[in-house]
Amino acid sequence: MATVEARNIDVVYEGVDRSVRALDACSLSIAEGEPVAIIGPSGCGKSTLLLAMAGLLAPSRGDVAVNGEVISGPRLRTALILQDFGLLPWKTVFHNAALGLEVRHVSASERMERAGAALERVGLGDFCDAYPGELSGGMRQRLALARALALDADLLLMDEPLSALDALTREDLQGLLLEIWRQRRHTALLVTHSIEEAVFLGRRVVVLSPRPGRVAAVVDNPEMGSEGYRSMPAFYERCDELRRLLAAEGAFDEGVVAGGAVQ
Repeated sequence: MATVEARNIDVVYEGVDRSVRALDACSLSIAEGEPVAIIGPSGCGKSTLLLAMAGLLAPSRGDVAVNGEVISGPRLRTALILQDFGLLPWKTVFHNAALGLEVRHVSASERMERAGAALERVGLGDFCDAYPGELSGGMRQRLALARALALDADLLLMDEPLSALDALTREDLQGLLLEIWRQRRHTALLVTHSIEEAVFLGRRVVVLSPRPGRVAAVVDNPEMGSEGYRSMPAFYERCDELRRLLAAEGAFDEGVVAGGAVQ
């Protein structure tokens, strides 16, 4: 599995009349197989940091290293799941799941095997010939996850992948993400606005400051992954700790979700 290190990253977006600094000397290290959640106010650079780690955005200063090598573009074993799922509506469920393998010129027989197994894993084995428009929101998110699993990714980057789902579907897919991590032990980075989601899926939770984003705090969450963690006192204590930290950063004025409601 992958190790990731972001080292003193600055990202400045150049506009016509002004520049916007999204990240300022942002540094973060992620250990092999570690699940990390990032939370912070809207516009603080969470997605920008994720894109830099995916090799899709070059920092203005600093760099990102995966497994000790500085990246200058996308890696074959890095998978990125976006909020809008990134599905192609004119392709079937199977072909969407196999798309990353096709781009990597994997043979047709191997694509069939790996994409089919991934769809079975997320409960979509009976929908191979359907199209994304025929699926519910939760099923479309499962399809996006299947595409990542088919790649056999060692680094899974997720940008608010569950934010558009209803509460029950969201909790169900949180459980699926946790179950898959327990089995594969891949390195994972989740961007979210939900405190409870961050605590449920992050062994560490990183709090970013308002723009320009920097690491304001890191909360260790060693009980993450424990059976029945949502019902443990430690879960609620960790959520309360994050609320206090986010309040100190002024995050609730920016729409961070706490306990299922916008504060």
